[in-house]
Amino acid sequence: MRNKTMRANTLGAALSVSVVLALSACGGDPPPTASGANPDLPEPKRGLLPNMNISTPAAWGDDQPTVPDGYRIEPIATDLKIPRQTLLLPNGDILVAEGSGGGAPALRPKDVIAGYIKKQGGSSVKGGNRLTLLRDVNGDGRYEQHGVFAQNLNAPYGLALIDDTLYVANQDALVRFDYNEGQTQASGPPEKVVDLPAVVNHHWTKAMTAGPDGEFLYVGIGSNSNITERGLNVEEDRAMVWQIDAESGRHKPYATGLRNPTAFAIHPDTDQLWTVVNERDELGPNLVPDYLTSVQEGAFYGWPYSYWGQNVDTRVKPPNPDKVESAIKPDYALGSHVAALGVDFSTPAMGDQFAEGAFVGQHGSWNRSDPVGFKVVFVPFRNGQPAGEPIDFATGFLGDDGKARGRPVGVTVDPEGALIIADDLSNTIWRVTPTGRD
Repeated sequence: MRNKTMRANTLGAALSVSVVLALSACGGDPPPTASGANPDLPEPKRGLLPNMNISTPAAWGDDQPTVPDGYRIEPIATDLKIPRQTLLLPNGDILVAEGSGGGAPALRPKDVIAGYIKKQGGSSVKGGNRLTLLRDVNGDGRYEQHGVFAQNLNAPYGLALIDDTLYVANQDALVRFDYNEGQTQASGPPEKVVDLPAVVNHHWTKAMTAGPDGEFLYVGIGSNSNITERGLNVEEDRAMVWQIDAESGRHKPYATGLRNPTAFAIHPDTDQLWTVVNERDELGPNLVPDYLTSVQEGAFYGWPYSYWGQNVDTRVKPPNPDKVESAIKPDYALGSHVAALGVDFSTPAMGDQFAEGAFVGQHGSWNRSDPVGFKVVFVPFRNGQPAGEPIDFATGFLGDDGKARGRPVGVTVDPEGALIIADDLSNTIWRVTPTGRD
């Protein structure tokens, strides 16, 4: 009897997936909503299941991402184990955080189906749970030396260096290593600074950056659900940015109501903290926009009760009108479901068109029949604020055949004039430079 039940469940799941894939292939989504400070917000569109379409992975072959005229792109590391974020060290070495975390149990049949579909669009490689160091030995931009800096970590993601201390945000704890410039291997196991929320861990990534004075670290703690379907008790200390004293580990909520802050950067002129956030699902293909925003101390950004300011999400019970009234709008919409996972501010060495602004890595959608994201965009800034439409900078990760060759995650700007892109599908680190220099 037990075997019959198992076969029935497996058949039912397979039929459900087949039905969803068939429905997703029928018809297209309306064009994506506008980006910028005042995006169009259509009426919520709810149904039994969202449209789902994950792009089948394919090898790059002789192809590579496309960059603007006057730039070139080259792979500087391949065969990695799920590269997520990178950190440029003072001597020019690049640290790569490799790993994959999470593992929250499915609550509903739709979670099983969505989980299956999303898995089809990821790398088959097991996460490395390590830091890899890349070194350009002779200054030719090739990064010939690759080696493991630290291993046996737990889904490392956020990286930061303050003086002679390297901080790593694992999915369950903030840890640190002693670091000497030029070091190629950690001298010993890390020291734990503070535990990070890891119960359930629906959104497992722990983004991080150091504040401009080096006193504090800022760590993003994603929500444990889409919109609290697991209950509010598992959302304690989540969907927020923590400010952590780098020395002692003491911490406090710095900003709240951010569903899943996935990367941080400090603006070079204003010292303002900025983040990219992945917003909620299941309100239609064009809701809710993922966004780029400054992070204001003490501010509430709406999750779960509202989105894009004070647009109420009626799915959340009980409602909280007082919280909605206090919710502020983000600064800049990137488009719904683009899955922004990387951000860094540019430098004049990147060339006139891309001298002032932020590069954003977009991992790509799974819940639209017409995919979006799968690229790196540049958001122009003026006087410390976004100013203008995003510009495609690195594209071609999603091919004309609908197959995905890569999926951008972290982006890091070298002040000398290079953009480092972590691609966790092809397990590659790409380096983009202006033509005529390394």
